[in-house]
Amino acid sequence: MALLRSILFNVTAFVLTLIMGVGAFPIRWFAKRLALPYAKLWSRLVLMLFRDICGVDVRITGLENLTAAGNGPMLIASQHQSAFDTLIWMLLVPSPSYVMKGELRRIPLLGPMLILAGMMPIERAAGAKAMRALLRETENAVEAGKQIVIFPEGTRTAPGEHVPLKPGIAAMAAYAGLPVVPVATNSGLFWGRNAFLKRSGVLHVAIGTPLAPTNRKLLLGEIEESWRALEQGFVARD
Repeated sequence: MALLRSILFNVTAFVLTLIMGVGAFPIRWFAKRLALPYAKLWSRLVLMLFRDICGVDVRITGLENLTAAGNGPMLIASQHQSAFDTLIWMLLVPSPSYVMKGELRRIPLLGPMLILAGMMPIERAAGAKAMRALLRETENAVEAGKQIVIFPEGTRTAPGEHVPLKPGIAAMAAYAGLPVVPVATNSGLFWGRNAFLKRSGVLHVAIGTPLAPTNRKLLLGEIEESWRALEQGFVARD
């Protein structure tokens, strides 16, 4: 059953993405302001297919912590286990801006829409130049009132896998003085990294208490500590 569901979801999501990718041309040419709402619609439809076809119950806790952070500019420090994590924040905050790999902008159909929707492409191999670009993009996003979504692990990881966090988020928080909202998830159990097979079950997105950007040296440790505490809640709620 899981295999059949996975085939149906993957095929349907691919066709939807292709159709909406082609349908985005008028927006790119004539209505650029609609790029983010269009991206939100695509994300909503893909996640609906994931829920309904694959039998996934998405449970989100701690939404009140987004309000506590002001619902304006903020840094959302999320674990990254799955493509799911790159979609869900389109639905949870009003004006998301993802820090993303620079090469994604070169993907046909998708890349130009990511830029128009206000995402933040960073060429990570550029070293110090990349950090300067990241801070410049952070400043622009704050001025536009955006909620910046960053995956401090730097890549998708397996559930339970712990990797050193990249320092970019600490620099961003110190530079802009933004609260940092830690987010833990177990999305990789259901939509694994590069995995064709999707599994049913209870997918958690746990939003933690905002962290103050007062100590740049300690922030990465505080994020990891918050993640571990949030992960403990998955088992308790299940």
